[in-house]
Formats: sequence, structure tokens, C-alpha cells
Amino acid sequence: MQDYNYVWANCFEITLELSCCKYPPTSELQQEWENNRESLLTFIEKVVHIGVKGFVKDAVTGAGLENATIVVAGIAHNVTAGK
Repeated sequence: MQDYNYVWANCFEITLELSCCKYPPTSELQQEWENNRESLLTFIEKVVHIGVKGFVKDAVTGAGLENATIVVAGIAHNVTAGK
């Protein structure tokens, strides 16, 4: 799903594994959160503003352009603007 979303939905997903235990007991979930809370929040603060963001507008009229393709030299993945 991560690859599909990156290629077709302009969405970069990640998977974070907090423990070697795939199904920790419910009684341990609070401790897992407390162990990883600060690291997770720091990660979110670092990556939240990385990437393409903003509005694509017509150079003459200033009107927003839907479905415009954004191409960056040296990056093999284009981004398509939304509404």
C-alpha cells in the first residue's frame, strides 16, 4: 500500500515499529506509548514541512489550477496538484 500511495496518491507513508513484539499485550500499550512519545513527536515536527506544498496558480489570472503536474529536475516522481 505504501508504494501505491507514493506513486498514485502523492502520499508518502511510513511504518514505525516500536517493539520486536508484533502483538504486545494490552496492558503494555501505555508503557510503549510513554517510551516512544517524545521520539514520535520529534519525528513529526521534523518531517511535517518537508515536500511540496502550496498553491498552483495561473501566472496571468492568479486562478488556482487543478490537476497541474509539478515536475522537479532530478526527481523521478511528479506530483499532481489537487483542487
